Amino acid sequence: MASTSDIRNGLCIRYNHDIFKIVEFLHVKPGKGPAFVRTKLKSVTTGKVIDNTFSAGHKLDDVRVETHKFQYLYNEGETFHFMNTEDYSQIELQKTILDSPDLMKEGQIVTVLINSEDNMPLTVDMPASVILEVTATEPGVKGNTATNATKPATVETGATVNVPLFINEGDKIKVETEKGTYKERVKE
Repeated sequence: MASTSDIRNGLCIRYNHDIFKIVEFLHVKPGKGPAFVRTKLKSVTTGKVIDNTFSAGHKLDDVRVETHKFQYLYNEGETFHFMNTEDYSQIELQKTILDSPDLMKEGQIVTVLINSEDNMPLTVDMPASVILEVTATEPGVKGNTATNATKPATVETGATVNVPLFINEGDKIKVETEKGTYKERVKE
């Protein structure tokens, strides 16, 4: 059993007959009344995100998890295939439990959280940022840089990311996986 003081991003808990992963949390101590923790929970079975508030000291049923490094191999529609980097065993995961599947490149190393009780994969954690090549984008218009202007660009995984006007096709960019936003251009 865990309490609200143990809440952190990535913690998996059993709540309302389902397993949820804590995506965001905020400890709040109002001037009047008891403290509480405002959380954003993501279901590991359906991918649905809910908001919930726990009062301070509330007991949580945490799920024991193991983390393993897996390499993303390929996908067939909604099914994604991964290989364990230690013993080379392969697993298949559904698209719903992946946080940002459109930013995954073949060969990418990810962390898979596995339930210790039944060895079922719960969720996939991507690295904080990934480096992807821009495959298609409009050329930037010269003189249109007075404001913080952006344009859509398609990256090698097929995802669309808003980038600054100076980014061209063939450039490599760093993308934040949590929000799917442009971070910086990468020089080689």
